[in-house]
Amino acid sequence: MTPVPSQTQGQRPSQSPSESSSAASTPAEAAAPAPAPALAQTQTQTQSQFSTSRVGRPDPVPGTAQDTASSRTRLSVSHCTTYRYSTPVENAQHLATIRPLQCAWQRVVSHRERIDPSPLFLTSRVDSFGNDVLYFSLESPHEWLQLLSETTVELTPRWSSLVATATPAWDSVAADLRFRAGTAFHPESEFCYASPYISFSQAMRDYALRSFTPGRPLADGAIDLMHRIHADFAYRPSTTSFNTPAQRAFDMRRGVCQDFSQVMIGCMRALGLPARYVSGYLRNDPLPGQEKRIGADASHAWVSVHCPGSGWIDLDPTNDILADLEHVTLATGRDYSDVSLLRGSLWGGGAHQVEVAVTVTAHD
Repeated sequence: MTPVPSQTQGQRPSQSPSESSSAASTPAEAAAPAPAPALAQTQTQTQSQFSTSRVGRPDPVPGTAQDTASSRTRLSVSHCTTYRYSTPVENAQHLATIRPLQCAWQRVVSHRERIDPSPLFLTSRVDSFGNDVLYFSLESPHEWLQLLSETTVELTPRWSSLVATATPAWDSVAADLRFRAGTAFHPESEFCYASPYISFSQAMRDYALRSFTPGRPLADGAIDLMHRIHADFAYRPSTTSFNTPAQRAFDMRRGVCQDFSQVMIGCMRALGLPARYVSGYLRNDPLPGQEKRIGADASHAWVSVHCPGSGWIDLDPTNDILADLEHVTLATGRDYSDVSLLRGSLWGGGAHQVEVAVTVTAHD
């Protein structure tokens, strides 16, 4: 049984490593394979009724811009991932995190997904982080797998009333979140600890402390840390893989959006501050007079920092902006391992190629 390697966020893979059980680096460019068979009309389609059951997701910042029709932005996402196997896969079990978040600031207008070959079994569940995760199994031989997700969301501005310098001092927040027997549990403290791809180091703590001087407001320090990571790290596709630890990316000072985000999360957690990983998409038709955002042609990742009184504040260190009307949120977790778009295990398959096509456009 071979684990299905995840797709690194922020880069478009062209071919997998020869051994699908691991991916030490992003593979070299390969000749374009033959087109995949057309998706059958009878394939599974799941509509957006699932969104009414979403729980435990990010809260909007109190006091943000009024929810008026003129302030909203509607974005449509098309994401197609195709795996091609060198030998037939006899049996496969998959988890897919491709269903969008429904909350006060992101309304799911429509969503559908199609899978080829059609799965024998398909269901979904809400995981411990509140993500709607799709589970499906394929139990007949197949030489490719294609997963198409199409989503339209309506976004409401979140940050117009956020005053970063008026947020609580970071060191008092960190002190309040430290474990003490008999004290109240803070749910956000779950994101203060190490996770599979993010460990703590003194080097990360020292780097973060340059932005978090004693008494500095938490949101102000987090935004400054975002600025510094954007300036100090180089966006370099193919230098990291889906399972590159945050410490490795920190040492190299380069990577893709997944690495930028996990480095920033590691820095925040090293100070005892809650930060989580956000998976989603970035608009790739730029506004007039604006350059295309970095990482807009693939799935994207950013950081969510919890600030008392303001809730979860989303920061995109790859583009040095607050995530708002250009970002479509899929899922949140401790790091990429909790929210990878497609993961699972399979029998057979041998070497494989991966093709990814992502389009995120705005409605007039």
